[in-house]
Amino acid sequence: MTTTYEITNKFDTEGDAQSLLYEPPAKPLRFRKTMRYIFDYEGDAKAFDAFVHEVLVDRISQTAHQDAKPLWDGSAFILDYGMKGGALDLEKEAILCYYRTLKAPAFNLNKLTLKTRIYVFGEGADADLFVKDIVNPAIQNSEVIHG
Repeated sequence: MTTTYEITNKFDTEGDAQSLLYEPPAKPLRFRKTMRYIFDYEGDAKAFDAFVHEVLVDRISQTAHQDAKPLWDGSAFILDYGMKGGALDLEKEAILCYYRTLKAPAFNLNKLTLKTRIYVFGEGADADLFVKDIVNPAIQNSEVIHG
């Protein structure tokens, strides 16, 4: 079974997208950033959900959304990016290492993919500019989803 958890910070608001770019965009743009964890697992769904909330979610400042649908409407585009398969992803390795220490977890974690998701809002947003300035093609892959 494949399931996605998107983790948001309860206290974050839209930020100025200029802070993500080397060169200011032609028009003012805003953004929101989240982390997405895409799991392929087998077993007890409740035990798996408890694992995710224990390992990935700070209950005070974060919220987990279990769905692959975008969280916010009205974005010009969404940029998803993460490490390529052969590149070292320390957060992914830490999660997998913790999973391996569990005794009888009631589920098998077959695959884990981490993606940073950036929602960009505003008229005239150029996805290519964001990909060029944010994604390192030597070690990262990316996908642009147009709203």
